[in-house]
Order: sequence, then structure tokens, then C-alpha cells
Amino acid sequence: MATIRKKLVVVGDSSCGKSCLLTVFSGHQFSELFENYTTNVQIEGKKVELALWDTSGKREYDRLRLLSYPNADVILLCYSIDNTESLANISEKWVPEVKLYCPNTPMILIGNKKDTRNVERSQKEQEPVKLEDGKAMAEKINALAYTECSAKTKEGVRGLFETASRAALRGKNTTKNECLLQ
Repeated sequence: MATIRKKLVVVGDSSCGKSCLLTVFSGHQFSELFENYTTNVQIEGKKVELALWDTSGKREYDRLRLLSYPNADVILLCYSIDNTESLANISEKWVPEVKLYCPNTPMILIGNKKDTRNVERSQKEQEPVKLEDGKAMAEKINALAYTECSAKTKEGVRGLFETASRAALRGKNTTKNECLLQ
């Protein structure tokens, strides 16, 4: 059986859980750092090699991050459930950037750090993002799917990457095959 190669690019604010999510999915130990990695999955009877591209959310890496977009098959837009600003940045920063460089690439919205939703907070701490708010953002940005997960507990991680793999197998939203790099 021939292996199908697909590229998943993960974007979102710094410290929103992107690297931990990828590390846990790829079978490594929970960590703060992640480098681009390839892992194999079986989806719909097909052997798929997923190239997982982690990106930095820091402003000083904006120009470097653009090099991750060409040939992306799926974009994973991540925010942290314990940080409402990271959800706002999905529509303010990340979607405009993705649509500029990968206009026809399927996007999946991911609420990371689901395990933090039920943690007791001091009065000074902000409330976590509600499930309904995540779903509303997914609809607003026309995401293919919305899911929440926790790299810490591994809840939802496998299902997320199954959804992303299926989206990658289906292909782009139009006949264009490449992300644009201007």
C-alpha cells in the first residue's frame, strides 16, 4: 500500500499549547518544545504520513512562519481555553494570515488546554472560554471543524488528528493545489 503524504501546519498565539499538542500526538513525552515531525496514521484504509509543522506565535517570527505555509493540506488554528485573548486573535490575526497565504486550505479550530476549564480561579483570573464561544468562532471563520482537547490528559487529541487527516485526504476547497507565498 502506497503512503500518502500530507502536511498539517499548526498556528496560534505563543503559549496556547501548540507544541504540547503535537508532542503528545506524535507519541513523545509532554514537553514545551516541538520541532517539525512526521508520523504515520491509518485513515479510511489508507496509510497517511503526516508532516506536522509547528510554528511560533511570537511576532518576531512572523516572517519565518510564512515559510511553513506552502503546500499545507490543513491548517490547525489553536487557541488556549484559559486565555480569551488567544481566541480573539484567531479572527484578528491568524485567519487573515492563513487566508492570505493559503486561501483554499481547510481550517480546523482547536481549543487547547481543555483541562483548565474546570480549575478553580482567583477573582483576578479571567474566566475560561466557553464551549459556545469556540463554536461561534468556528462558524464565524468558516472552519471545517471545531474541537477541544487537552495535551495534558490526552482527551480529544486522537480524534482531532483523525479529523485533520480526513480533511487532508479530501483536499482543498477549490482546484488550486498550493498555498500562496507572496
